[in-house]
Amino acid sequence: MTTAALELAFRSASVALLLVLAASLIADFRNVLAGRLGAALALGLAAHAVSYSIGVTSRIPASHAPLVALSTGNIVVFWLFTRALFDDEFRLSWWHGWVWALVTAFSFAGCVWIAPAGHLRFSVTVVNLIVLGFIALAIGPTIASWPADLVERRRRVRVFIVCAGALYGGMNALLQIAVAGQHVGDVADMINAGVLACIVAAIAYAMVRVDGADLFPIAGETVPAVVFSPQAPEDPADQKLIDALMRLMADERIYRQENITIGVLAGRLKIPEYRLRRLINQQLGYRNFNVFLNNHRIEEAKVALADPTQAEVPVITIAMDSGFQSLGPFNRAFKAVTGVTPTEYRRLKVNAV
Repeated sequence: MTTAALELAFRSASVALLLVLAASLIADFRNVLAGRLGAALALGLAAHAVSYSIGVTSRIPASHAPLVALSTGNIVVFWLFTRALFDDEFRLSWWHGWVWALVTAFSFAGCVWIAPAGHLRFSVTVVNLIVLGFIALAIGPTIASWPADLVERRRRVRVFIVCAGALYGGMNALLQIAVAGQHVGDVADMINAGVLACIVAAIAYAMVRVDGADLFPIAGETVPAVVFSPQAPEDPADQKLIDALMRLMADERIYRQENITIGVLAGRLKIPEYRLRRLINQQLGYRNFNVFLNNHRIEEAKVALADPTQAEVPVITIAMDSGFQSLGPFNRAFKAVTGVTPTEYRRLKVNAV
């Protein structure tokens, strides 16, 4: 089989798998933000698989320019997808659409105007620097929030996202900058198409093996209240651990400690971190350790805000006493749980007396 035939086979396989993946996500998770963004990402990767080549030496055909632009804009979708997948509280805003539109428009302009005007290296360099920037935006928070994720299968997906995004996306962007304006040969394009096909196949395999509910929370799912699981654990040892955990929360108020981590909490309970992670996720219903801590902090703050004797205590003081490090995160977390700001909550409670 010739190099060109192998490249075509790899590209075709990638496109076919990506279209199936997009259709599956739309069918099963169209009501979930991460599901919709995942489908959009798959379609953008399909455009990438069709149009991508290493080393741009001449004007891109007009028929390829929209595909190249969509492929470039897909890096913004990748960033948003990682945010939605690993942050259950993430919501799209109007300016996200503008960011995608600007990146896509600049890539299209580079294909049909900037590069043909004699500025090919400039166009390729700027586009790929944008790609590297969004890869960093996606991977940074993905790594930073990894310790607080309580969903074990989703934690493993993070590793793949980081590796695939950093290695394939980052190396391709750096390679494009290095060889802009040079012809590197058909073998390089064939190898690149093969690597992409392997990554896409790994994604498809992972989606088959991982329960979609672990990756995509049910639409409208609410954050659980600070109570025990409705059904007692079948294992008595788990119930003892839950009792011990709740005593740490209620009696010692360990959530007040600065920079408390799940590792510290597991150490206090003398159990492995993975077991505590599974306990909080499967028995108490939390997907994120910080949400678990914040709900306990908010319950304490609600009591203080409703106390007439503390009516003159500043809200920021109550927030800090409850374990929050600043007012902004406290206000956002409080409103997410109660539907009102701390000040509104205090006023409602005072008026009800």
